[in-house]
Amino acid sequence: MDGVRIGRILRALRMRRGWRQLDLAERVGVSQSLIARVERGGAGRLRLDSLERIAQALETRLTVRLDWHGEAADRLLDAGHAELIEFLVGLLREGGWEGIPEVTFSVGSERGSFDILAWHEPTGTLLIVEVKTVVPDVQAMLATFDRKQRHANGVARGRGWRPARIWSLLAIGESRTSRRRVEAHSATFAARFPDGAVAAKRSLRAPAAVPAGAAALRALWFLTGRTRASPRQRVVTRRRTS
Repeated sequence: MDGVRIGRILRALRMRRGWRQLDLAERVGVSQSLIARVERGGAGRLRLDSLERIAQALETRLTVRLDWHGEAADRLLDAGHAELIEFLVGLLREGGWEGIPEVTFSVGSERGSFDILAWHEPTGTLLIVEVKTVVPDVQAMLATFDRKQRHANGVARGRGWRPARIWSLLAIGESRTSRRRVEAHSATFAARFPDGAVAAKRSLRAPAAVPAGAAALRALWFLTGRTRASPRQRVVTRRRTS
């Protein structure tokens, strides 16, 4: 992390707004001395979540990049992503689903791809799966998920599927950092993905056992490669249905 460069940029952004260090500190909820320390190049000694709040107050985004043997880090992430997809596709197959990875779509000016789009013919259930090895910018991630959900029904019908119900699953690679980021936005994630790992496993393995009138599955599941998630991996509890 180049603390000097980060400090200079944050100082320039603050001055562009005409704010004093105290003004920025009050908006972030930290001391003026901490802002001064960051601007002098001390960002590297600050907790990342505090530095991220400072950046957000100035309407900029903090990006932390790790390099390892050139492009090897990107290949490592790609391998982790592929491993999670492989695990989920196998799990879906056991439950009688047709799971297709990397389904692309293009609707007007909107383009994208589903990490996994799965179809369970006997129950007419469509499943949208988004896989993340890390938790990126939360708002951008949720906006992308919303776009995919808007187009899922049309994409499914284009493949000859006629969904009677649509489920969604956000699968995240297990790590303390990802857990902290989810916990930092716990209310948002609880509202968007009220179901946890236990509900996800149960529903995906036996979709026919979920009553037709039950609330649609919207699950968040932390995964560790091919290992099986335990009940401790739940973020929230499956809603009760009457």
